[in-house]
Amino acid sequence: MKSLEDRILSEGKALSDSVLKVNSFINHMVDPKLMHEIGDTFAAYYKDSSITKVVTIEVSGIAPAVYTAEALGVPLVILKKQTSKTLSGDVLQTNITSFTKGTSYELTLERAYVSPEDHVLIIDDFLANGEAATGAACLVQEAGASIAGIGILIEKSFQRGRSRLEKNGYKVTSLVRVSKLAKGKIEFMQADI
Repeated sequence: MKSLEDRILSEGKALSDSVLKVNSFINHMVDPKLMHEIGDTFAAYYKDSSITKVVTIEVSGIAPAVYTAEALGVPLVILKKQTSKTLSGDVLQTNITSFTKGTSYELTLERAYVSPEDHVLIIDDFLANGEAATGAACLVQEAGASIAGIGILIEKSFQRGRSRLEKNGYKVTSLVRVSKLAKGKIEFMQADI
């Protein structure tokens, strides 16, 4: 997606050979027009896939997932990183390790919101080693639903996430694929959409 690549080049910062900072338009401050375009792009790509729900992980995946769900006309389910008093009853959980933060957390889905009748599109902001997307997919499948695909805003193609997800049978659709990061340098390869 050219507009997302352009924003990454103009505002993104390669902090190292594995960390890309996009806080000014995705992670800390969100550009709603860009998120709307992202949602429309994913929805157009998956329009014939009989999606019944969009699923994302809090927090950075929420904005693009909201616009994707809106464009598809389906509900959005947000997987929680922390348990709360409002998450009660029958919940599914899995442990995830964040590449960027280097910490682990328990990803939680209240079973009532995803059912065996659902065909789900998972949306996430980054794909590095595939931990978050794999955890999300496992919870969705544990709830009995099927997965149409995993939509990624920014894939770090030099890491193992894509191969891990594809090896497990998931369709990965990335808007931007970063082929190389170095301090102050960002290179792209052909994206999926």
